[in-house]
Amino acid sequence: MSTTTIKPAPADLKAARLPRWTPYVVAAGSLAVAGGVGLAADLSSRAQWGLIAALLFVAVSYALAARVEGTRQAKDRLATSVVWVMFLLAVVPLASLIYETVKRGVKVLDGYFLTHSMGVVADDETGGGIYHAIVGTLQQVGLACLIAVPIGLLTAIYLVEYGRGRLAKAVTFFVDVMTGIPSIVAGLFVLSFWILILDFDPSGWAGAMALSILMMPVVVRSTEEMLKLVPNELREASLALGVPKWRTILKVVLPTAIGGITTGVMLAVARIAGETAPVLLLVWTTPFINTNPFDGAQGSLPLYIYQQYSSGTNAGYDRAWAAALTLIAFIMILNLVARGIARWKAPKTGR
Repeated sequence: MSTTTIKPAPADLKAARLPRWTPYVVAAGSLAVAGGVGLAADLSSRAQWGLIAALLFVAVSYALAARVEGTRQAKDRLATSVVWVMFLLAVVPLASLIYETVKRGVKVLDGYFLTHSMGVVADDETGGGIYHAIVGTLQQVGLACLIAVPIGLLTAIYLVEYGRGRLAKAVTFFVDVMTGIPSIVAGLFVLSFWILILDFDPSGWAGAMALSILMMPVVVRSTEEMLKLVPNELREASLALGVPKWRTILKVVLPTAIGGITTGVMLAVARIAGETAPVLLLVWTTPFINTNPFDGAQGSLPLYIYQQYSSGTNAGYDRAWAAALTLIAFIMILNLVARGIARWKAPKTGR
């Protein structure tokens, strides 16, 4: 009778691992060494110190992991370290920009600044406000949205749900081309057609048409990608119940993709809200309050920021930074409102 010998399993199958606090220690050490190198080499730019620290962090993390955990795990830590470094390289300039804008913008940002215009205040004098620019920006962006969002949504629905053949390919091609059009080109197009040929005067409406041209391809491409992510099973289930296709799109497809569609629209709004060239060509500017976007020049926040900073005075600089902070707050509020609407209209997943 044969007997089988069973070898006992090893007591510990776990490989050696670095402690969890290792990345923090390596990061702190990299910062300290980078600071010492920067001081020794007389590097005045803190950005250079940061790049040196990032390179040291990636190299030391890989070396330690390769020595303790093995090559395979070291490669994983290398990829993780590079991802974190790239994330910080993207976030640090943004955080610095926001900090600098808030720091300089709060000097004159108050109720008076938001509710008064520059009608009787010179650029080199203190006082004045941005009420006229806020009104102009809200009206111009709002009119651009009324033009671009319906056209963009319907175009994306056509491309995803109905588009076949050469026409759909041609529409996709021209949408891609329009995505890269400089803002000055859109402004020149509306200038030549609306003002020079049709002989209309500059107005907020003319600027809104140019802004809608810039906004439309962003809405089309983002909506198209979101509609493609909707599972076909949802469409097939709705059609199998006898629901017409148009109603399936309206009640099933669009609500499912509403979150991504809203994000795309907000990205388009953020792009046009800071445009200056079309406004300068088509709307011009005025220091007085004009609440009629179809008649006469209007103010706008981007052009107001440019004019105040170009004045070269301390009062103008303060107003420019305060207007920039207001524009950032405007975009943030729009994004929060849009996300709230998207969450409210999105289909409920719970029971």
